[in-house]
Amino acid sequence: MRGTDFVHRFLPGRNPEAPVLLLLHGTGGNEEDLLPLGRALAPGAALLSPRGRVLENGMPRFFRRLAEGVFDHQDLVRRTHELAGFVRWAAGEYRFDAERIFAAGYSNGANIAASLLLLHPGMLRGAVLFRPMVPFEPEDPPDLSGTGVFIAAGRHDPLIPPGHPERLAAILREAGAEAELRWYEAGHALGPGEVEEARDWLSGALRRTRQ
Repeated sequence: MRGTDFVHRFLPGRNPEAPVLLLLHGTGGNEEDLLPLGRALAPGAALLSPRGRVLENGMPRFFRRLAEGVFDHQDLVRRTHELAGFVRWAAGEYRFDAERIFAAGYSNGANIAASLLLLHPGMLRGAVLFRPMVPFEPEDPPDLSGTGVFIAAGRHDPLIPPGHPERLAAILREAGAEAELRWYEAGHALGPGEVEEARDWLSGALRRTRQ
């Protein structure tokens, strides 16, 4: 698959040293949806925003599901590898530093970002995951040492099965990642203060990559 098979937007950062934020939308979103979120999370960062290549009732997604909350594992793995290939292609095409990529995903996008962490360790320096589930349980934990992950979960989220945010954080920690789980008095939509707290966390993570 060619990188250009992903409809996407790339917005350069303000300087060559700026990190790249990989933006991964939720079900029904597109490559434009999370650009404002990306600017809010990491002012000055380059933004890479692909559109999911799977359609569910006409709505773009990054991988198939069999039912609400039930993932098609085979398709998830395939699409995760495709996304990794796209990111590698984009790094060459747009000449950004592939060692400074962070992901920011919401819902379906957060799930494939988590899968990308587990299947392609080292591709992401870190990730901000809004409303993720456990994508799958790895048989052999990858080495995610030095990888930071911010997980934002809603206490009243009707779409996330109980225990998933905690289990995802545990899986990532078992792999060596520094995973921070924060709960908000919200549902599946983002609640007040979440973006600001995620921005502060990401700012600290970006500073550490420059040291």
